[in-house]
Amino acid sequence: MTPQMIDRLWQASLDTLFMVGVSAGIAVLAGIPLALFLVTSGPDGIFPAPRANRLVGTLVNGFRAVPFIVLLVALIPFTRLVAGTTIGVWAAIVPLSVSATPFFARIAEVSLREVDAGLIEAAQSIGCRRRHILAHVLLPEALPGIVAGFTITVVSMIGASAMAGAVGAGGLGDVAIRYGYQRFDTTVMMVVIAILIGLVCLVQFAGDTAVRRLRAR
Repeated sequence: MTPQMIDRLWQASLDTLFMVGVSAGIAVLAGIPLALFLVTSGPDGIFPAPRANRLVGTLVNGFRAVPFIVLLVALIPFTRLVAGTTIGVWAAIVPLSVSATPFFARIAEVSLREVDAGLIEAAQSIGCRRRHILAHVLLPEALPGIVAGFTITVVSMIGASAMAGAVGAGGLGDVAIRYGYQRFDTTVMMVVIAILIGLVCLVQFAGDTAVRRLRAR
């Protein structure tokens, strides 16, 4: 493998980490409030709003049902509007964020729903305000499950970022397609696969460690 290819792989790895990192941050910032809304706005929630809950739930399910490669193409006009371009790392961040946010929101919703209802009732009985219940009961109790769900989300985003390379988004997927697949270079393909596996293992290890520490509090 030439020094130029090693440099390309290094830069592609940094690009992948950047696009996944930024997209994951957006998914957390948007996904957790979305999950809280889905949990608390149901008929039995502390902020009941059944119609809004059904509407938001339908939108979330709709985005989750669309395969990432289809969403990637469908969002091209929106991506151009937001990022000013449809190629490169920044262009990949838009569809990655749109795809990851509803996915993470549903996982976080499951963790929030698993919080013991007795804890919420106890907080209400001592006069806690609803916003305090969100901040001091729901989120802390669901945090290990949310972190585990975030780990799953990031792992799926690594795979999606490689898929985005097929349409010029940059990163490891772009190197694998342009210099591996199109040039029939098996070595490049195998190295990209090894790097992706390493990234996934690292993320999974960090997530599992964080979950264990949170549950041991």
